[in-house]
This record gives sequence, C-alpha cells and structure tokens, in this order.
Amino acid sequence: MDDFKHYTVMLNEAVDALNCENGKIYVDCTLGGGGHSELILKRIQPDGKLIAFDIDDEAIAHSKERLKNYKNLTIVKSSYTNIKAELKELGIDKITGGVILDLGASYHQLTKQERGFSFSKEAPLDMRFDMTSDFSAYDVVNTYKEEDLVRIFSEYGEERFSKRIARAIVETRRKMPIRTTTELANLIIASVPYIKSNIHPATRVFQAIRIEVNQELKNVKNVLHDILDLITKDGIISVISFHSLEDRIVKQIFKFESQKCRCNNMICTCEPPKIELVNKKPIMAGENEIKDNPPSRSAKLRVVRCIRN
Repeated sequence: MDDFKHYTVMLNEAVDALNCENGKIYVDCTLGGGGHSELILKRIQPDGKLIAFDIDDEAIAHSKERLKNYKNLTIVKSSYTNIKAELKELGIDKITGGVILDLGASYHQLTKQERGFSFSKEAPLDMRFDMTSDFSAYDVVNTYKEEDLVRIFSEYGEERFSKRIARAIVETRRKMPIRTTTELANLIIASVPYIKSNIHPATRVFQAIRIEVNQELKNVKNVLHDILDLITKDGIISVISFHSLEDRIVKQIFKFESQKCRCNNMICTCEPPKIELVNKKPIMAGENEIKDNPPSRSAKLRVVRCIRN
C-alpha cells in the first residue's frame, strides 16, 4: 500500500508561470509526490517532454505509479545537481520550455518517523534526502568540531544560542554518542533559556543540521547557474523556496543575472542579461491553501524568463 503523503505547494501558481506548451522540453528538478509534474504533463500533451529528478526511492516509486499513464515522462534517479550530465546522457542539450524547482524537504520526508527529520518523533539521527548517502545527521552531531557546530547553527539555523547548544552537544557526546532525535531535542531544550514561543527550541538547529547533511544551499546555487546555462530564449524558471536562506540565494542570483551590468568596470563589458524578472516580489500561497496546508505559509515563488540564447 502506498503511504506516501505529499502536499503540492502552489501547484497552479508555479505551473501557470511556466506557460507550458506542447512540443517543448520541461524539467521538474524535484519530483517529490508528482503534483507539479502531473499538471505539467497534462499541459504539454501530446508531444512535450518532461524530465523529472529525485533521489528519494519512496518518492520515485509513488510518482511512477501516479504518472504511469503518461508516455512523455522520464524519471531520473539522481540529484538535480547532476542536471547537466543527466540531460546530456538523455541526448538533451537545452531546456526549451522551462524548469520548476520546489526546494526543501517533502511532507513525507519530514513526517516519516524513521527518516529522522522531526524532533517530535523518536528516531535515529538521519535527515538524508538520499538514503544511499554515507553521511547523516549522526555524523554532524557526533563528529563536527564545536566551532563548526556553532557556525552551521548560526548560519543555517540563525540560532541565537548556537554557542550554548554546540558546547552542550560536545560535552554530552564525550560520555556517549547522541543517537536519536529526541536525545538531541531534549539536550537543546536543556541548554537554552526558556522563552515563550510558538517555535520549538530545536527547530532552528534541526533545520541547520538538515541543510548541512544535504548541502542544500550550495546545491541551490550550483543548480541555478546550471539551469541558466541550459535554458533557451523564452524558457521559464519557477522556484519555490521555504526558508529565508534559500529565498535569499534565489533572489540574489536572479537579481544579479537580470542586471544590464554585472562587471562593475568603468566601461561595461557585460553581455546583455540572460533573464528578466517576471515578479519582483515573491508570490505567496493563498489563504485557502494556507488553511488546508499550513506549512505553505512560508513558501515563496520567484519566476524569471530567459530573454536570450
């Protein structure tokens, strides 16, 4: 029985932005539950092509079944960071239609107990998107130097008590390894002052560890530059981000690449910009969607159009 649960955030907004056309090539960098992919496939019949990437076996199995009646779909079990090499392997040099990138962990990953993403469920420290990877949250928590823990908690979690938490982790693991999500969450609670808040004290640290394990921010930067190399004139890039660090990267890259001058020389030597901003401010989920799926309240959609080959 398929128990894969996934909410497709800003389904219509993100796919509408692509202006899907029959006969063109589209890429879904984050297949997940297949929601965005299915709507794209419906709109590019009969001759469009969709290439969808994912590294999560459970997501791929679910979406293969969901999308089994669409013949113009290729699912690639690989990280979107390999987009250039994987498309080349498929004989595709350019993306003529558009790209959708739905960043962050899926609902299924975050809520499935054994994946170790949630501090509210007892599970081994894991947090891997790619279950074949040898590196997990356990390694970060139990092997990183104190100063490196402080850095990632501060940079990726924007955690104000990074030093206290890092010190508590190092002191605890000297006696025995920290193995589970609840062990880590309880340690965090015990090491920070009580502050009345709707946000659990472990939220930021768990986010930071997840980003480090999966190299999320580095991957976003790299894939956006790869996509800009691959997309052709009039192609659309549609990106949904879920926290400020991701959104900042997307915003900065899109802003820089859409500027007329990017060289800062006395006499500009830049080629014309590759893209133009479709929306200067991010598109947010509507009230009804937020009511049905509260995590969508943090989602931001940014869209750009390629204006030259």
